[in-house]
Amino acid sequence: MPSSLLVVEDDDTIRETIRDALILEGFEVTACGNGRDALQSLQRASGTEDSFSLVVLDLMLPGLGGLELCRQLRKAGDATPILVVSARDSEADRVLGLEVGADDYLIKPFGMRELVARCRALLRRSSTGASPSRQVVHGNLCLYPEECRVTRDGLDVNLSPKEYRLLELFMQHPRRVWSRDKLLEQVWGHDYFGDSKTVDVHIRWLREKLEVNPSAPEHLVTVRGFGYRFG
Repeated sequence: MPSSLLVVEDDDTIRETIRDALILEGFEVTACGNGRDALQSLQRASGTEDSFSLVVLDLMLPGLGGLELCRQLRKAGDATPILVVSARDSEADRVLGLEVGADDYLIKPFGMRELVARCRALLRRSSTGASPSRQVVHGNLCLYPEECRVTRDGLDVNLSPKEYRLLELFMQHPRRVWSRDKLLEQVWGHDYFGDSKTVDVHIRWLREKLEVNPSAPEHLVTVRGFGYRFG
């Protein structure tokens, strides 16, 4: 069975060009010109034999924009691979597109051969079960538990194992206040007999790596008389 693709593009000429190129490559293609129609098509097809294998998505759409469409799909648990095609070519735009749920980002103008190649690559990854890593996101920080990796503004942050475990605990329990003893128990283990001040040292190191202003932290906050919380 040929893969079924949904192309979402408001420019009639570009939409038809992409549609024709993908059909020539053997794909079944549905095309629409706005985000609202795309969302309805995906919702109708979800869980049926007509479900889409891939979405080719422009960001600048009338009504429901491409970024918001990504957010709504991922929030609803829809894991359909998404290839963003956009003229917005800054690093910040690319990072934002990937952070809200896109699996790949292709900058306009592009060649049809590259578009087809990227579609095939995403479909191969999807068919082998290599779905995007689970993420824990807070502001400009993103934690990937399956990879033991953290990014700040889309860039990897080099953390020691203890720093990572400490941040993972905080991000998975936002707003919860942790005493030093509880943090030692959770991160260092019950058999740790060192100085509890090591928690303060690791918090300071994390702030230096993660905060815009470590002296006025926004993520790792001191709750005077109790301990620390995240967010």
